[in-house]
Order: sequence, then structure tokens, then C-alpha cells
Amino acid sequence: MREWQLGETYRSTAGTVCWDSLGPPGQDPVVLLHGTPFSSYVWRDIAQALARDHHVFVWDMPGYGASEKSTGQDVSLAAQSRVFSELLEHWGLAEPAVVAHDFGGCVSLRAHLLHGAHYRALALVDPVALAPWGSPFFRLVGDNAEVFEQLPPALHHALVREYVSSASSPGLHPAVLDHLVEPWLGSVGQAAFYRQIAQADQRYTDEIQDRYGEIALPTLVCWGQDDTWIPAEKGQELVARLPGARLEPIAGAGHLVQEDAPAELTAALITFLRQPR
Repeated sequence: MREWQLGETYRSTAGTVCWDSLGPPGQDPVVLLHGTPFSSYVWRDIAQALARDHHVFVWDMPGYGASEKSTGQDVSLAAQSRVFSELLEHWGLAEPAVVAHDFGGCVSLRAHLLHGAHYRALALVDPVALAPWGSPFFRLVGDNAEVFEQLPPALHHALVREYVSSASSPGLHPAVLDHLVEPWLGSVGQAAFYRQIAQADQRYTDEIQDRYGEIALPTLVCWGQDDTWIPAEKGQELVARLPGARLEPIAGAGHLVQEDAPAELTAALITFLRQPR
């Protein structure tokens, strides 16, 4: 597996964020956003491919991956969108291209619609964007987070491993699965895992989904056709709300498209990012 370490930090309003960049400075910037319960690690191969022609920025959201996890931390979608706006200013990016997966999609949409973040183009990959969202398991945990936090470590480990595994259609390489599960282990990680689910509130998409028609920038929506977390039909519904958006179905991929079909997703993103504006 490719080594993946984030070498920079930024002290955000929601805690310390770990981030890094790849590729030559001065090239067109692209920012990659991960979803839950993942981290920037899921973008490792695609980031390397895009870095041949772009300056690529990656980051772990507060409460995820290598970034700060702390008691009482606000890791809601509202907080993440504010932090994303802060980071764009910190990086000096006035109008980057943005590629966002899962709830990173909501983060990017909120930053654009509510915080005035400007993008050159926006690609959404199986995004959390339209109600209803959240699997029955996700809602069960959210309603009983304090109970789940008390699970014995071995049971918690097994639960997280099974949950992350279900994001892939063909199945994850064991080393990849280990890497995705590891941030959620130990007392700090276990508490953080249930914290982020407890704070996942549909009102954060309800606030913006009727405004998608205002988005006037090139938009691509990629969707794994075997996604069991968010049905592929949501991609069609979302594209109908986004003026001029194009849908890119990706066969054989579940929710975690970056792992299930990296070549197909990379090709779609490169083609999209190369289009004249």
C-alpha cells in the first residue's frame, strides 16, 4: 500500500487539521474532500495521478484521520464547512477545483452556498446532498451514541471493521481496511467514531438542497452503481437539481468509489478538470 502521511497542520476553529499538498505549486489547484468514516487516505492514488498536472491539496477533517479528536469537539457538517472555508483562505486559493466524496460533498456545497467559497469546478462523488440519508445502522448509532461508546474495544473494532467494509462492493484489500479502521481505535478513536455519527444531522442538507439551482459552475456527479449506502438513483435526482451538471455512472463500484474503481474515477476526473472553462 502507498505510504500516506500529512506533513502540515492548521489550527482551525474546530481543532488542529492535518493537511498536505502534492504536485508543482503554480499549477491549477485541486482540493480533495473525504467523507465519513474515512480520511484523505482514500484519495492517495487519485491525488498522485492528479498531481501530475495540478497542485493537489488534501486534508483530514477535524475529528477524522490524523486530525485532532477531542471531547466536546464540534465535528458537524456545519463546523466542517466553516473549517473548509478557513483552509481555502489559509492556502490562498481563490477559485480551486473541488472534488468531494460522501459528506465532503455537503461540506463543499455548504461552503459555496453559505460561506461564499468560490470554485472553478466541482466534482461530487456519491455525495451526501439530498434527504433522506443515513442507513438504519447509522441512525441507530446516532440515537444511541452514548451506549455504543461503552462497547468493549474488541466489539467496537469488529463493528467498525464491518461497517467500513460495507462501503465497498468488491471488497477492500485487508491493508486498506486496516488503515481506514485504525483512527477509530483506542479510547480517543472510539469516542470520536460515535461522536461524528451523533452529530450527523440531516438539517445540514435540508438547509441547502433547495438552493442547488443557484450553483452556476461546471459540475460533475460520479456515482458508484453498486452503492448500498446512498442509492445510485440519488445521483440522477441530484443532477436534475444542478444546472448543467453531468452524471458519470461507475459500474462495479460501491460507495467507496476511490477504492472500488480508482482507474475509472481518475479518468473521469482528469477529463472533467481538463475541459476548457
